[in-house]
Amino acid sequence: MAERTFITPDVIIKKAIQKALSLLNLPIVDIGLEHPADEAHGDYSSNVAMQLFPKRLSLQDTSRLNLEVVKNPRELAQKVVSLLEKDQELKKIVSKIEIAGPGFINFWLSEGFLTTTMIHIIEVGDMFGSSEELKGKSVIIEYTDPNPFKEFHIGHLYSNIAGESLARLFEVQGAMVKRANYQGDVGMHVAKSLWALQKNMTDKKLSLDELEKKPLSNRMEFLGQAYAMGATAYEQDEEAKKQIQQINRGVYEKDRKVHDLYTRGRQWSLDYFETIYKRLGTKFDYYFFESETGRVGKEIIKKHKDFFEESKGAIVFRGDKYGLHTRVFINSFGLPTYEAKDLGLPFLKHDKFPYDISIIVTGNEINEYFAVVLKALEQINPELRKKTRHVSHGMVRLKGRKMSSRTGDVLRGEWLLDEAKKYAGKLGDDKISEVTSETVGVGAVKYSLLKGNIGRDIIFDFNESISLDGNSGPYLQYTYARCQSVISKAAMSMNDLSMFRKIDKLMVEELSLLRTFYKFPEVVSEAGKMFSPNVIANFLFDLAHKYNLFYQKIPILNAETEEQKKFRLSLTAATAQVIKNGLHLLGIKVPEKM
Repeated sequence: MAERTFITPDVIIKKAIQKALSLLNLPIVDIGLEHPADEAHGDYSSNVAMQLFPKRLSLQDTSRLNLEVVKNPRELAQKVVSLLEKDQELKKIVSKIEIAGPGFINFWLSEGFLTTTMIHIIEVGDMFGSSEELKGKSVIIEYTDPNPFKEFHIGHLYSNIAGESLARLFEVQGAMVKRANYQGDVGMHVAKSLWALQKNMTDKKLSLDELEKKPLSNRMEFLGQAYAMGATAYEQDEEAKKQIQQINRGVYEKDRKVHDLYTRGRQWSLDYFETIYKRLGTKFDYYFFESETGRVGKEIIKKHKDFFEESKGAIVFRGDKYGLHTRVFINSFGLPTYEAKDLGLPFLKHDKFPYDISIIVTGNEINEYFAVVLKALEQINPELRKKTRHVSHGMVRLKGRKMSSRTGDVLRGEWLLDEAKKYAGKLGDDKISEVTSETVGVGAVKYSLLKGNIGRDIIFDFNESISLDGNSGPYLQYTYARCQSVISKAAMSMNDLSMFRKIDKLMVEELSLLRTFYKFPEVVSEAGKMFSPNVIANFLFDLAHKYNLFYQKIPILNAETEEQKKFRLSLTAATAQVIKNGLHLLGIKVPEKM
């Protein structure tokens, strides 16, 4: 039985190269390995000889090693390779080493190692791809951050999907991860909504108790309309503006005239958000609110007055001293602004969960704003600033449609999920179940947002994103379901699959799959370091494409021999497992049938 710990081949190869360099009296450097674009050039390639040649020593100890001074990188590569070929540990996984071009060293992994890796995947199952790379690290990831009294729009959806994927990437590498959600439950947006709610209820002769009896979806629609109405009135009606400002102060002071409506409306929003989190598969450990962080931020600013200035009755941070812009942290009414609240948040987070790393996922439209907040934090607490990483995502749009929560023309997150579910229900020739439609629809949205760099803008296309062809979530889910169908028809257990004798000659498509599986743990590590789930998505699409070529060209259940059948079923089982594990890191469920 294979051990649960999988040592990636790159670790073994790097160790062997370092040993060879040491024997050659060459300096130890950070050894780069990459996968050649053309598989004909091997599984790994290193340019260490070209990297070291300009730094080479004169090899004064050549008499002991019986070496001569090398004249170019290729000759140096030959010296390295002559030692690598004698390395017993390397021989266990590498079948061939060659020098290419001016001095690249190319490595071919042995079929025995590749086959053992395939069996290992089947045996360890969901654990394949996990590591202890971040063991002992405490990470808090804040994402989604919708505001009560406003719509849960597509930006919140993107933040949730990206943040959840990052959380899973850090978890699978052994970190202790806590998920946090920061929500704006005070501020002018709340006051605008409350003003319009009061007006609408009066006009419609609707009491708060009567409104509360309506379905949650109706109440949320009422709130969304109220915010749009209040925002417009605030800009166009001077009297309404004064009333809204008074309500804003009343919320902070818990004025009984607005407190009951505020408390209930806030809870309606929070309850509604939870229904969306459940659909997305997210469960938060901590909820932080601006009503808490505002007080903390205000106290911090009072204690660190030297970093702030008074300006026209307000307290500001002079970001222009640092090449940024100046922002108000406490307004002329003495109330904390968004900036002060965001300044207080890291202190609250650290009190609840003393973290090593704090990741904050937001839309990129607040990049400049956030740079000022983080610069202020750097002055007050440099250590917390060093631990903080801001990850910003792009905007999501439908073709020809713009968003504005102020006017009520918002692309709601729930609407996008519902529409995707409808499209998913029409995939294929046979009608799929309600549960599968939800799984495929939500998966399609998630994959579409994660398959590219998080920072880029996205124009969402239903036909492209919800398709069984091309680079889409449903394509990967369908490939997984296809694998499961093949295995089910074979009526074999996982133990049966791993009990095959060596296959004499492997087909190109079989080797292509084998030469892909082992890369998955490396890909997971890279995705985590780069904060880039798209690295996982790209790998999965490549794997699914290779499997479908294999499926189309090579008989599996009708293989010529029983050994071939078992081997090809093992390839199928390993493919399914890696797709499942990879999609899990993207927050995507796999359907057993499609």
